[in-house]
Amino acid sequence: MERFHQTLQRELLDDVEVWPDLETVQAAVDAFRHDYNTSRPHQALDMAFPADRFTTTPTNTALPLRLPSSLATPPPPPPPPPPPPETVPVGPTGSAPLVLSANGVDPVNLAVEFTRTVPASGNLAVCGQQFWLGPTRAGTTIAFWADATVVHLLHDGVRLKTVPSRLTTAHLKQLLAAGAHPAGPPPIPGPIRPGAAVEVDRTVAPNGVISLAGRQHLIGYHLAGRRITARLDHGVLHLLDADRTLLRSLPNPLSTAEQSRLRDARPAGPPPAPPAGPPRVDRRVNCRGTLMIAGQRIHVGIRFAGRTVVVEATDATFRVHDGDQLIAEVARTTTKPVARFKVRKPEPPRPRRVSSASQDDHGARS
Repeated sequence: MERFHQTLQRELLDDVEVWPDLETVQAAVDAFRHDYNTSRPHQALDMAFPADRFTTTPTNTALPLRLPSSLATPPPPPPPPPPPPETVPVGPTGSAPLVLSANGVDPVNLAVEFTRTVPASGNLAVCGQQFWLGPTRAGTTIAFWADATVVHLLHDGVRLKTVPSRLTTAHLKQLLAAGAHPAGPPPIPGPIRPGAAVEVDRTVAPNGVISLAGRQHLIGYHLAGRRITARLDHGVLHLLDADRTLLRSLPNPLSTAEQSRLRDARPAGPPPAPPAGPPRVDRRVNCRGTLMIAGQRIHVGIRFAGRTVVVEATDATFRVHDGDQLIAEVARTTTKPVARFKVRKPEPPRPRRVSSASQDDHGARS
């Protein structure tokens, strides 16, 4: 629990400097907990999801009720007569009314579409149901496709997530009255064709791996802790960020059969957009005023010792920037790929341990 509290503090609570009230915090924690249990692999579970290891006891296994023979069981009361169907006008004036059955289920599959803007906390609320999208999407307009069974969340036509619906028919009617409109076909088409491109959302573990088809795959330590989209298109694995910018391309580690068994897979969206400009990596200048990148040593000057600088790596040159200032530009003499993109946090100096025997000798010499 203490380890989970640390994760909750670092990845959720620290993102907002001041929360408006306890209800907002509780709603954000509930949404984070749902994402933690269903969309985040756990190292202690061999990179499985906590929800995969949780099972409920079927209700039909409960012990039957046994009454003494001296007690007579009265017959059950007759069911009440069903009320008449309710008519709810939908859309502009003059459009056809929508008829709902008495038990709250629409005979023509009641579903609505509407949009909402993500607040600063990253936690959207619709009729009491919370949808966690993260503070990084604050101000983004999200499209909803919702019925009484499932809710799809989309951004710019790309589906972000699908969650079970807690909305009742009354909630759907309330949304219709507030400006929502009857939904078209759901955003998820029929079964994915074998071999077609698919996407899944994953959170990168601290050791730089993600779980695909029950196996761990190393994608890079510099992506640890980030929420990424893995797009598997034939022999290529594209790693995308929230804006569908290409982070990295790797060989597809899955076979066609394994790809068909991916958890939470969906048809792939549009191809990724390559990042603008050359790749940029971070390096820390050592005490001698030099840094290492792709096996090549670059001297930038002793006055920059201890600073973290940004290096633009092209095929021909390395350009070193300290903020907005270009401090060095050298020809690239190495063919090694850049394997590390983020600098490691410097560790404080550790106290030197002196054995008791050394202390005695030192005292004797004194």
